[in-house]
Amino acid sequence: MYEAERIKKLPPYLFAQIDRVIEEKRRQGVSLVNFGIGDPDLPTPDHIVERLREEATRPENHRYPSYQGMRAFREAASSWFRRRFGVEVNPEREVLALIGSKEGIAHLPWALLDPRDLALVPDPAYPVYRAATILAGGKPHPVPLREENDFLPDLGSIPEEVWRKAKLFFVNYPNNPTSATAHLDFYRELVDRCRYYDVLIASDMAYCELVYGGEPAPSILQVPGARERTLEFFSLSKTYNMTGWRIGFAVGGEDLVSALGKIKTNIDSGVFNAVQYAGIEALEGPQDCVKRNREVYMRRRDALQACFDRLGWHYIPCQATLYLWVKTPGGMTSADFTTELLERAGVVTAPGAAYGEHGEGYVRFSLSLPDRELEEGIARLEREFGRR
Repeated sequence: MYEAERIKKLPPYLFAQIDRVIEEKRRQGVSLVNFGIGDPDLPTPDHIVERLREEATRPENHRYPSYQGMRAFREAASSWFRRRFGVEVNPEREVLALIGSKEGIAHLPWALLDPRDLALVPDPAYPVYRAATILAGGKPHPVPLREENDFLPDLGSIPEEVWRKAKLFFVNYPNNPTSATAHLDFYRELVDRCRYYDVLIASDMAYCELVYGGEPAPSILQVPGARERTLEFFSLSKTYNMTGWRIGFAVGGEDLVSALGKIKTNIDSGVFNAVQYAGIEALEGPQDCVKRNREVYMRRRDALQACFDRLGWHYIPCQATLYLWVKTPGGMTSADFTTELLERAGVVTAPGAAYGEHGEGYVRFSLSLPDRELEEGIARLEREFGRR
């Protein structure tokens, strides 16, 4: 079968590879503890599930939804954004419903990039930024995220000629996979440089509600002048344990929302109305479930970090997200260490190099597994690697 060149340029998708490894090992009868994928094990809160159940029975919700998203959902997203960040966004022109934020992020380069246009992509990073740029015919240019710079891009080190060619800059804080956070001073500098070079910004905020202590994660739209060149993506997946529901939203400049909306009208038919009503319930209903989630992940984080301390492994202290970013011991490659963890302990992790060249030398552990499995994984790690 002939494949388009854009498909041939894509690297294998990390999480599909992890799923295949897990399936093969389980066929062999191997007992695994999966720290690989950030898919919350905690259930969707009851009040959200009940709203879906109610709305799914209504015949009026069984027809095609609005391409933009229901007005009521966009108003709920706008109100949540105002309460959370103190920023007003117009629900009619500056908010767009998404079939999960991944879908919106993946389609954005189609709306903004012409063939061979440059997109600045953090490295390491969620693989979709790079893949979406390639699928749109653009060229991803890696921007290193280094430990010595707290995994923030050094904007001043990006060459002038790269800035002048760039059309789009992806950022993601709180960050997957490194768990780093960003502050408003960084966003101010980013907005200033992108305004000067006429670069658009895609800000992925999937983990904005999973911050453990300190200041809440800010929005780049809190920076004056950011709105007209920024689209910010939010997901209900990690905040409300709704990964399988596929609902999120984008907020930002009217022209950017319109451009992404034009792609979506030609590709999908919107989010099932009953799911949008459930999303409204999530955004407007009681938020104690979000606090409980953070408490669970903090407890798991503390237990796993204590394990790494006992093993003498270097890790980045986790202040946000579902992930621990761990340095491979003894100079091992991330692939070799991932393999050793799997073969010796039956522990599944994500190799850092799969997130980009600058992820080499690290592996990612997820906190989204039940407590009893976490405890089993810690016991296996200490039994197999505590002798070192």
